[in-house]
Amino acid sequence: MRLSPLTWVLSLAALAFAVPSTPGRRANLVMHEKRAADPLDWVRDRRLEPTAVLPMRFGLTQSNLHKLEEMLMSVSHPLSPSYGRHFSPEDIVDTFAPSDDTIARVTEWLEREGISRDRLRLTASKGWIEVNATAAEVESLIDAEYHVYTHPSGAEQIGCHSYSVPEDIREHIDLIKPTVHFLHRLPKPDQFQKRSFERPSPHIKSGPKKDGSKVTITPSLEHCDEEITLDCLRALYSIDHTPVSTDKNTFGILEFTPQAFLQSDLDMFFSNFSPSQVGTKPILVAIDGGVAQTDDQGFDFNGESDLDLQYAFGLTNPQPILLLQTGDLVEGASFNNWLDAVDGSFCTFEGGDDPEQDGIYPDPLRGGFKGPESCGILAPPFVVSVSYGSDESTVTAAYAARQCAEYAKLGMLGTTVLYSSGDDGVAGNGGVCLNADGQPSRRGTKFNPDFPVTCPFVTAVGATQVNPGSTVNDPEGACEQVIFSGGGFSNIFAMPDYQADAVTGFLTNHPPPFTSAQFNNSGNVRAFPDLSANGANYVVAVAGEFSLVFGTSCSAPVVGSMITLINDARIAAGKGPVGFINPAIYSEKFASAFHDITTGGNQGCGTPGFTATEGWDPVTGVGTPNFTALLPLFLDLP
Repeated sequence: MRLSPLTWVLSLAALAFAVPSTPGRRANLVMHEKRAADPLDWVRDRRLEPTAVLPMRFGLTQSNLHKLEEMLMSVSHPLSPSYGRHFSPEDIVDTFAPSDDTIARVTEWLEREGISRDRLRLTASKGWIEVNATAAEVESLIDAEYHVYTHPSGAEQIGCHSYSVPEDIREHIDLIKPTVHFLHRLPKPDQFQKRSFERPSPHIKSGPKKDGSKVTITPSLEHCDEEITLDCLRALYSIDHTPVSTDKNTFGILEFTPQAFLQSDLDMFFSNFSPSQVGTKPILVAIDGGVAQTDDQGFDFNGESDLDLQYAFGLTNPQPILLLQTGDLVEGASFNNWLDAVDGSFCTFEGGDDPEQDGIYPDPLRGGFKGPESCGILAPPFVVSVSYGSDESTVTAAYAARQCAEYAKLGMLGTTVLYSSGDDGVAGNGGVCLNADGQPSRRGTKFNPDFPVTCPFVTAVGATQVNPGSTVNDPEGACEQVIFSGGGFSNIFAMPDYQADAVTGFLTNHPPPFTSAQFNNSGNVRAFPDLSANGANYVVAVAGEFSLVFGTSCSAPVVGSMITLINDARIAAGKGPVGFINPAIYSEKFASAFHDITTGGNQGCGTPGFTATEGWDPVTGVGTPNFTALLPLFLDLP
C-alpha cells in the first residue's frame, strides 16, 4: 500500500498554520510558519531598524508532490516492474514545476500590497519570487516582528518568531525567508579563527570522536575489538570485490569547509594499509567556494575528511572518489548548498537557499567566495556519503519537507544518499534533549531525533562495535564506546510503507519502556536508522599521527563503499546504479543479507535509550551488511 499524497510529512499542517493573526492586523491573514525552536544561548536584544533592507524570497509551492513517493518507489522497490529505470532530470523538472496560477496569485498579492512589479524577480525555473524590501515593508506584509538576537560571543542574527500570509495565498507559498529559520552556528566576522569541529557549518554537526589514546599499529584480525582497519571491515562484512567499472561509476564524499583532508595523512594511512594507493587523492569538486584548506590542522579540522577518504578509498580501490567540498572559509554552507550543486532545479524550484540555514553565494563578507552560486555543476554521483547532521527540532516542517523532497528526487535519478544517524543515542547534538513542549533544553527528558536522517527518502546509517574480547567471527553489538548510535522516531515525518512491517513488529514484540513523554510512540512515524556498520576504534591518520576514531561518521562511508562496489558490479553487467536502497533492504528477500544485531543500546536523555533486539530496532536498523550475500541480490534486480 502506498502512502496517500503528502502523508510522508506528518505535520504538513505546520507549513500553514490556520491560526488567525494578531487582532488589529489585517483579518484575512493566517499564520504560515513559526520558529521550530528558540535558539539556545541567544538573547533577543532589540527590534530590527525599520529601514534595514532584507533580501526576501517567496518560495512557490511545487506541483504534483502527491506523485513524489509513487515515482520514487516505481524505480526503487525490488518488486516494481520498472525497478532501476531512473528518471531524467528533465522528467523531474517538468513534473514538479510550480503552476502558472501559483506564480500569478503570489505576484498579484505582492502588487496589491504596494510592491511594484518592477521590483520583483522571478527565478529562472519559476520557483521563487525575490524582492529587496525594508524591514518595515516586510513586517507589514507578513505580520511579523524582526528582532536582532545576540550571543555571548558578540555575534548577532536577525529573525522573526512567526509570520502570516493571506488565507487565499497560503496554498501557493511553501515558505518565505529570511523569517523563522534561525542560524544555529555562530557567524564569525573574521571567520578565520578556529571553529568547533562539532559545528563546521550552519546548524550542522559532524560526528567522529577520539578517545585520546596513542595507537600502536597491530594490523591483525585478532585485535579488531581494539583497532578497526580495512582488513577488519573486509572480514566483518565479507567484502571481496575489485572494481572494474571505475570509468562509469561515481562515489561522492561530502565535506563542509573548514574540514579538509591532508594528503600526507592519506599517504601515511595508505603506506600502512594499502601501499598501492600512496599518492592517491580525491577529485575536488569545489561547491560555493569550497577549499581543501591546510592552514588549520589537527583533529578538529582534518579528522572527518581524513577518516572518510582513507576508508572509502581503501575499500573501493581503485575507484576514484569525488570530494564534494562545500562552502568557503567565511560563510560555510549547509545541506542545501551541495544539493544545489548536484541538481540545478533545487536552486530555484524549492526556493533556493535559506540565508539563515544555508550559505548564500556570492558571499558579500570580506574574504568570501565571489563567484556564482554552484548550481547544477555536476551530475549527482551514484552514491553520496554524508557524515554530518542536525537536530530535527531545529528546523521547521516546511524547511524539512522541502529538503526531504529533494532527496526523493535524487533517488529518482539513481543516487543513494547516506547520512550518519548521530552519535548521542536518543539525544540530539551534544546530548541536548527536548522539554515537554518539544523545545531543545539541557534539562529536557524527551528524545531529540536527528535530521535529515528522519527524512524517509535518505538511508540512515547507525553504528556497531566488535565487542571487547570478541573477534570478527563473533556477532557485533550496538556501539557503546565513546559514542552511542543515533536512533529513534521522527516528530515530523510519517512512517514510509517500506518500513511499516519492520517497525510495527519492533513496537509490538519489543515495546520500549517509555511513554509519549519520551518519544513519538504513535506507531505511524518514520523510524531510524535503516542499517548499520562498525563505528568504533577506527585507526585513522590525522595530522601526522594515528588516532582511534569513533562514530556513525565511520559507518556511513563504509556502507557507501559497499554500495559503490555493488554499483560497479551492476554496471559491469550492463545495469544501472541501485539508487534509493531502503525499499530493498527492508524487503523479506534481502533479510538474509544482513547480520542481525541483538545486543547494546543507545542511551541518552537520562535513560538507557532503545535496545538492540531481534529484527529491526531503532539502534542498528536491519543490521550490518553481508556483502557477499547482498551483491547477488542486487545483481538479480533489473
